[in-house]
Amino acid sequence: MAVRGTSVLTRIAQAIPVLFGVIVISFVLTRALPGDPAVQFAGIMATPETIEETRAKLGLDKPLPEQFVVYLGQLFQGDLGQSVSTGRPVLTELASRLPASLELTLSALLLSCLVAVPLGVLAATRPGSWIDQICRLLVTMGVSLPTFFTGVMLIYIFYYLLGVSPSPLGRLDFIYLDPPHVTGFFLIDAALDGDWETWFGALKQLILPAVTLALFTLAPIARMTRAAMLSALSSDYIRTARAAGLGSGRILYGYAFRNALLPVVTTLGMVFSFVLGANVLVEKVFAWPGIGSYAVEALIVSDYAAVQGFVLAMAFLFVFLNLVIDLAYSLIDPRFGTSGK
Repeated sequence: MAVRGTSVLTRIAQAIPVLFGVIVISFVLTRALPGDPAVQFAGIMATPETIEETRAKLGLDKPLPEQFVVYLGQLFQGDLGQSVSTGRPVLTELASRLPASLELTLSALLLSCLVAVPLGVLAATRPGSWIDQICRLLVTMGVSLPTFFTGVMLIYIFYYLLGVSPSPLGRLDFIYLDPPHVTGFFLIDAALDGDWETWFGALKQLILPAVTLALFTLAPIARMTRAAMLSALSSDYIRTARAAGLGSGRILYGYAFRNALLPVVTTLGMVFSFVLGANVLVEKVFAWPGIGSYAVEALIVSDYAAVQGFVLAMAFLFVFLNLVIDLAYSLIDPRFGTSGK
């Protein structure tokens, strides 16, 4: 336990330079964006004097080093700045929108894992069979089809043609009220409130965007599961276990699958961190009020504080996710728990 705690502290210490580098890069790149945010927010009828007043109000009249020092001071106080496009604090905007993105992303990952992992295992145990061919077909489709195309096709089929899906306009249909805010996850909050009508309404609204995202995330997970299982099943310890007369179920799940989990967990972490920041197309197609669509809208109008807050939030999530993956390694394989010695 002490070694594991030391390893966690070491990982956190190693993440500090990474986070500082993200802060510097995001600050510099946002200032390099084309366009003048002072002109954008002063309005098309603004005079040069009004534009200068707006620039001073935003703090853009100061030299870049001074702007950076002010920004660092705000970060140390837990202040990500104020979004000039919405007029609300960036931290408030991210806190209100992050649960929507997390609910969509986690639902899609759960759905894709329920399909991809068993499919990858079956494909590895039956190479060349029809199951293996289906696995390859799904992997190819998942990689080849853009998420926005998949989303539009699902809307066309299930909403327009069949009429079995609700309108793709956000997290809840207009006939429902948002559940009391506890976690920000509508499914959890509605269940805690005992409002099962709203729960089913939120679930129906979530199905199409989650399936759209799951078809995209299914491909790398299924591919890695199949490859890792093929590698594990061809290992010497599997041949030894078979020679010792162990049952096929114990060999498959007790030895091969457990060792194949390590690269699968790594892939799952990478997919999660990538999809959480890149699911903006799905959020746009289904009018999902997540942080991805918020970041794109802020980028269009050169809302520096909002863009920097989004990048910093993604960096923190990525660091936290890597820490969780390291801890998962030590649970799957205890040898990783002693690697910090």
